[in-house]
Amino acid sequence: MFPPNSMAAKNISYWLMKSEPEAYSIKDLKDEQVTLWDGIRNYQARNFMRSMKIGDQAFFYHSNTKPPGIVGLMEVIETNLVDPFQFDKSSKYYDKKSMRENPRWDCVKTKYICEFKNMITLKELSETYTSEELTLVRKGNRLSIMPIKKDIAKQLLKKLDKD
Repeated sequence: MFPPNSMAAKNISYWLMKSEPEAYSIKDLKDEQVTLWDGIRNYQARNFMRSMKIGDQAFFYHSNTKPPGIVGLMEVIETNLVDPFQFDKSSKYYDKKSMRENPRWDCVKTKYICEFKNMITLKELSETYTSEELTLVRKGNRLSIMPIKKDIAKQLLKKLDKD
């Protein structure tokens, strides 16, 4: 992480990125240290990913589990990468309409920063933040990638103990 008063720290954005722990967990990222965040097939989530910058930080969120919640932190280390699985006919992420000359789907590369000692559950987040403060708690929200306001991100980081 950047020193809190450095220029780089002031310019980073924060994100929340969801993954089902059975598909890819914070422990998988911890073991691998770096991963390609691929398989995004929602245009709004893709567009959020396209606006990421190197050095941005993302809260790793375990979804579709009991309880769901924020479990770790990672850093964006490469952006504007083409998602290779859109061209792989054997992949569940294959997109027959995507062309190599004009790919539809992108991905980013992320690096493990930490796993938190205690997760912040969706229930806790819903009790603490409004849907205007944190998109995640909006009813019916299914996006796998979303921005987190800087002040909310800083509050979350204060609440979370690092491993």
